[in-house]
Amino acid sequence: MREFLVELTTTVPEGTEQAEVDRRRAAEAVRARELAAAGNLGRLWRPVGELRSLGIWRAADEAELNEKVLGSLPLRPWMTAVITPLESHPNDPGWTGAGA
Repeated sequence: MREFLVELTTTVPEGTEQAEVDRRRAAEAVRARELAAAGNLGRLWRPVGELRSLGIWRAADEAELNEKVLGSLPLRPWMTAVITPLESHPNDPGWTGAGA
């Protein structure tokens, strides 16, 4: 699987009822756990005080990432995504050279 740095920004549409926001957020948490267990979500961070997240996501390619992984998130219709494909760097302290 390839790795991607993904920045997700969520904007709740104006006029959306709080119950719908709460329902989607709860479903999002469940789906994130499922994707982590499947190996698609490696790490996830939120910049302090912001409603966006940065994460390491895995998929076969960018199309699969968009369609099957990120596309399965309940909040995805309200998100914008900036996707950066990643590759190993030889100076990364955790890099083993495998797959190079």
